[in-house]
Amino acid sequence: MARDGTETRAALLAEAESQFAEIGIWQAPVGGIVRAAGQRNASALTYHFGSRDGVLDAILAEHGNPIDAHRGRLISATHDDPDTPADARSLVSALVRPMTAILDNPRGRRYVRIVAQLSDRFPAWQDAPSSVDQTHLAEALIRLEVLANGASATIRNARLVAMIRLMTSSLAARAVVLDSPTTPALDDPTYEADLVDVLVGVLTAPSSLAA
Repeated sequence: MARDGTETRAALLAEAESQFAEIGIWQAPVGGIVRAAGQRNASALTYHFGSRDGVLDAILAEHGNPIDAHRGRLISATHDDPDTPADARSLVSALVRPMTAILDNPRGRRYVRIVAQLSDRFPAWQDAPSSVDQTHLAEALIRLEVLANGASATIRNARLVAMIRLMTSSLAARAVVLDSPTTPALDDPTYEADLVDVLVGVLTAPSSLAA
């Protein structure tokens, strides 16, 4: 019996996710994704997603939207005391914890490896695909940019982008280790706490640059 459209789309999405993580977003051949998903029609991916970018956006939305909802719940917890504004550590923790949580799942590990490949897009983090909800990510980053150390907005923004790149590359590297026979040097809670410490340090370390 032929697969219906929903099953075909899911198979293509899963195979694209796997190959984007393992081979590379731009290196994985579309034809290979279609064949590995069990499709004879060479244009199946184009039919369901429009393009390579279309299936990438679908992957980012499928994983990223629940992550942003989790992030929102953590950020909301920092609003409990109106007399104590959220500090950089609590906001960075709200960014990190939803990402480390998905490292328990093979698909989550593939997702963080895909996101790390998009580092050239991080300076334009405000411009997410329309299907990807970054409401709470944007809220956290806007607040962190204000809290970053630096004599000018340009320096503070550069630190913010550096923090995002470091976070995603670290998560991707840990995903690779978790998928291998190698035992990570740090256990999960220690890794998460240390990553938060490092990222806060990137944002708040003293700056020697003038405005």
